[in-house]
Amino acid sequence: MRYRFRSMTALVAVAAVGLAACGGDDDASDDTSEEAEPATEATDAAEPADEPATEDGADISVALVLNGELGDEAFFDSANRGAEQAATELGIEVRVIEAGLDAAGWEPALRSAVASGDYDLVITGTAPMADVLGPLAEEFPDQQFVFYDAALAADNIHSITYAQNEASYLGGVVAGGLTSSGIEGTNDDLVVGFVGGLDLPVINDFRAGYAQGAASVVPDVEVLTSYAAGFGDPAQGRELAEAQIDQGADVIFQVAGGTGFGVFEASTGRGTYAVGVDTNQNPLAPGTIATSVQKNVDVSLFQAIERFAAGDLPFGVTETLGLAEGGVSLAMDEYYEQIVPEDVRTLVDEARDAIIAGEIEVDTTLGS
Repeated sequence: MRYRFRSMTALVAVAAVGLAACGGDDDASDDTSEEAEPATEATDAAEPADEPATEDGADISVALVLNGELGDEAFFDSANRGAEQAATELGIEVRVIEAGLDAAGWEPALRSAVASGDYDLVITGTAPMADVLGPLAEEFPDQQFVFYDAALAADNIHSITYAQNEASYLGGVVAGGLTSSGIEGTNDDLVVGFVGGLDLPVINDFRAGYAQGAASVVPDVEVLTSYAAGFGDPAQGRELAEAQIDQGADVIFQVAGGTGFGVFEASTGRGTYAVGVDTNQNPLAPGTIATSVQKNVDVSLFQAIERFAAGDLPFGVTETLGLAEGGVSLAMDEYYEQIVPEDVRTLVDEARDAIIAGEIEVDTTLGS
């Protein structure tokens, strides 16, 4: 049974704030979020946090500076959930600062948080923030940072990256399995699609794993690839997806933030399938989104804050979190089970186990 796309009007509004970084269902809390105030590779040495916090974390204050806004139902909402969890479970004071989509506001927002001296730990993320964070980390050597979804080598930065290619491989297995399954919504062409928000290395890392996973099921599969002009244009996402559907694609993986909502709309309207990104987006279009490639930013940030509070978060290093560490995963819920045939789900389980065991080396665009 196919279902209608849920609340497309609301999601288009959300898309205006959806800058994908390509990363619970609770909405962002007003108590932890405020608008911004005006204003690589790891090093070998690892420095622990200066002093352990109190056991309940009550003496620790943390700022999470987002180079975007909440409400994307993906990457930034996931980061916020991790911060909220730390505030709730660890008793840590957490302030979430939305720096907005305009890059001109990112440096003032981050500088304001750092220069205030109010925060023991400042967290920010995504590759576009590297040029902002790098100089500030050097200017404020006593401030400690967590930088997620990208890496910077500095003695006062703990970097977190994600093996999104591993979870994307599983998404590709789903796509390859569906396009060759003959189920309703597929065609005889062995073609799947990929829509990225921009042509960036991290976006292409998703594509690399996806294409490899699809080819593991259908060796001669064709992967159509399109890039939008950004992460907040669902109309363009729909246009790109419809063009791929016209070329035979019956499963499209979107790594495009708010632009990807248009992919979901196109797939729903044309009766084909889609793969979501960053968080479990399956409920956004039941019967259309077969699964989602999850980048578990919330889990990683909560764990980083917890380790910092315990005095055991190393600085000057980069940690990469993949399937084995729970940093990435594939959404396997009732929506997944409704769409994906059992034999394909078995292939996914086998591929996941093989990747974790090191039996499958997943392609990447980010180097070793």
